[in-house]
Amino acid sequence: MTKQVPINSRSVAITGLHRGDNPQPGASVIMSLRRRFPGLRIIGLSYDPMESSIYCRDNCRLDAVYLLPYPRTGAKALLERLDAILEKEKIEFIIPSLDSEIMNFIEVQDALSRRGIRVMLPGKAAFLRRSKENLSMLCHRLGIPTPETRAAKDIGELKKFAEQIGYPVYVKGKYYEAYLVSSEAELYSSFEELAEMWGLPVLVQEMIIGEEYDVVGLGDGHGGTIGSCSIRKMLRTSAGKGFAGVVVADPRIDNLARRFIRALRWTGPFELEFIKAPGRPHLLFEMNPRFPAWVDFPSQLGCNLPARLLERLMGTEETPLAHCDAGRMFIRHSVDVLGDISDLAELASAGERIGSPLLNFSGRS
Repeated sequence: MTKQVPINSRSVAITGLHRGDNPQPGASVIMSLRRRFPGLRIIGLSYDPMESSIYCRDNCRLDAVYLLPYPRTGAKALLERLDAILEKEKIEFIIPSLDSEIMNFIEVQDALSRRGIRVMLPGKAAFLRRSKENLSMLCHRLGIPTPETRAAKDIGELKKFAEQIGYPVYVKGKYYEAYLVSSEAELYSSFEELAEMWGLPVLVQEMIIGEEYDVVGLGDGHGGTIGSCSIRKMLRTSAGKGFAGVVVADPRIDNLARRFIRALRWTGPFELEFIKAPGRPHLLFEMNPRFPAWVDFPSQLGCNLPARLLERLMGTEETPLAHCDAGRMFIRHSVDVLGDISDLAELASAGERIGSPLLNFSGRS
C-alpha cells in the first residue's frame, strides 16, 4: 500500500459526458467519485463541446475539460492529444466510459503507464472475446444461454442470416444502436446506416420479448468480482436504456455473471445485459466493457464501484462495498443545465476549458 496523498492533490480524467435521453456513463461515474472524494480534481475528456455534463455545476461538476479526437481516428491520435493535454494538466488516472474508445485506451495503456497514468482495463484478448460479434460463440462455449446472433460482413450475409433466424429480427451496430426490422427493405436501410456509422460487421439477432436485467460490476483481473449490483429495468428509453430500475436478488443471474467474468478473467468495470422470456432461461445478450449510466444508483446505496476502482488504482485502503438490498429502485430525472455561450465558444475554439462554467444566470424571469 502506497503512502497516503491528500485527495485534493489527486486527479482523474473521465470520458462519456453526455446526459440526454441516451445518457453516457461519465456523469454517473463523476457523481459516484464526488460522493467519496469531494476534493478530487476531476477532468472531463470530451469528444463534443455540446456534451451536457461539461456545463454542470452540481455534484458532477468538472474542474477542467479538454476535447479529444473521435475514437475512429485511432490510438495514435488519442495518445498525441493526451500528450498535449499533459503539458498543461496533471492526470494520474483515467476511467474511460465509452465502448468505442476502450480499445484505443487498451492500445496505449503501456504508454500511459510510462507517463504516470494508471487505468483499470481488460486485456485485449478478453475485450475481443466479449465483443458483439464474438459473444454468441463465447456463450455457447461456456454453456451460458444467449439469443441467436450472427455477424455479417455484407448485406448478402445479413439477408441470409435474417431469413435463417426469421423475421422480425434486431439489426445491431458494432458498438451502438439496434433496430427492429420486419422486412427485407428495412433490413437494407438498417444495414447501410449502421455500417456507415460504426463500421463492419453488422449483427442480426433474434427478437426476444421479455424482461431485461442488468448487472454492473468490477472485475479483479483474476476471475473474481470485486462487487456488483443487479437490477430489473422498469422503464426503458426508445434506445433501450434503463430509465428506471429496481434491485433484484436472483441467484441465477448472479451465477451466470460470476461464470462469465471468471472465464474472461475480466479486469475493470463491466455491465452484463440479460433478457428473460417466459419458458426460457435468462439469456445474456450483451456485455459492455465499462460502467453503465445508472452506476451512481448503487453508489447511493453504499456500493460505490467507481470509488472502489479509484482506490485500487491509488493503492489506498479500500472502503467496503455495501450489499444492495432487493426492492431499492431508481427513476432517472432530467433537468435543464444552465451555461453561457462563452463557455461553449472557449471550448470549441481552444479545445479546452479550465475551471467551472461561468455563472451568468441572473435568476430574473
